[in-house]
Amino acid sequence: MFTLLDEQRTAYEYVLHDVSRARRANKKTAVVVTGGPGSGKSVIALSLLGDLSRQGRSVVHATGSQSFTKTLRRVAGARSTRTQRLFMYFNSFMNAEPNELDCLILDEAHRIRSTSANRYTSRSQRDIARPQVQELLSASRVPVFLLDQYQVVRPGEVGTVDIIIAAAKDEGIDVEVIKLDDQFRCGGSKIYISWVLGLLGLDHGEAAPWRGDNRFELDVADSPDEMESRLQAWRSQGYGARMAAGYCWPWSDPRGDGTLVNDVVIGSWTRPWNLKGDRSIGGAPASPYWATDPAGFGQVGCVYTAQGFEYDYAGVILGPDLVWRADRWVTNRDASKDPAFRSRKTVSDSEFDRLVRHVYKVLLTRGLRGALLYSTDPETQSFLTGLTRSTRRLAST
Repeated sequence: MFTLLDEQRTAYEYVLHDVSRARRANKKTAVVVTGGPGSGKSVIALSLLGDLSRQGRSVVHATGSQSFTKTLRRVAGARSTRTQRLFMYFNSFMNAEPNELDCLILDEAHRIRSTSANRYTSRSQRDIARPQVQELLSASRVPVFLLDQYQVVRPGEVGTVDIIIAAAKDEGIDVEVIKLDDQFRCGGSKIYISWVLGLLGLDHGEAAPWRGDNRFELDVADSPDEMESRLQAWRSQGYGARMAAGYCWPWSDPRGDGTLVNDVVIGSWTRPWNLKGDRSIGGAPASPYWATDPAGFGQVGCVYTAQGFEYDYAGVILGPDLVWRADRWVTNRDASKDPAFRSRKTVSDSEFDRLVRHVYKVLLTRGLRGALLYSTDPETQSFLTGLTRSTRRLAST
């Protein structure tokens, strides 16, 4: 289904070579493929899955995302339960035999967690649980990690290049790192990706005025009503669009009659979050399909449902957990409603600051054609408007 280009083909051919060599020479190699949003990591992953499967190799695709994996099962495995079984989760390999697979493709590997154990894991298994990265390295002759380190958004996620390399070296496994430079999401706009990194102070960048790029539209909406109206106008032209926000509002379950609670309240504008569960309610799609089902437009998504997906136009609401003050970003833990960030014992203030910036980096880079921003904080809204003012003037003329 895919055409591989440049660095994508290099990574793809390297893995095919390693899989062939692994059985012939009994040599185990881990491959780490890094790249920003839209650089083609999932294209490589699915191309490898298809080709290795057709060659008769034992291969599995795994992620740490319920939404991503269920969507792949639904789309790629629509007519085949055998194909559906090729898509698994990172925590599926606690009891795997060493080198059970020829290749284990670990998509969105930045979501690897410190351990596969959870509240459903038996006490005896929790006591002997290994780090999840060790389980994944052990399970196949050629484990392939595809990741973007700036998409680590939850406490306990440890999917970084350094951690993977260190764990592999501890096991005596050779590691090859391949970097993808091209951008295909965000209209292929490296300018926009760099602007987002600078805006959020990531990769040693600094916030700078948006100079424009004819491959990507960026603007600041004056209100959430305007944002929704403009996104709806693009939808009427056949484009995909979604609104997403920082986790700064309560998240209620649907009412008994199936109606959704409008938890996201900004002035007189109110909307519900996307559903939490795996069942469609009140016309809204189940959580894993919020980003891909057209009915998802009526709800506000969060990073956990948006991550791993893209749509033509992204509306992003910055909440009070990240605000601009004078000359820097200030993060406010008390404004976050995310249960994962509640305890200072498990998430330090500095870690909270890093993760919140990553959250907005993910949300800001979901759009293929453009992004509309809005902040609930007046000073931050003024700052964002100032950064895009010159291009807004050009657009109006």
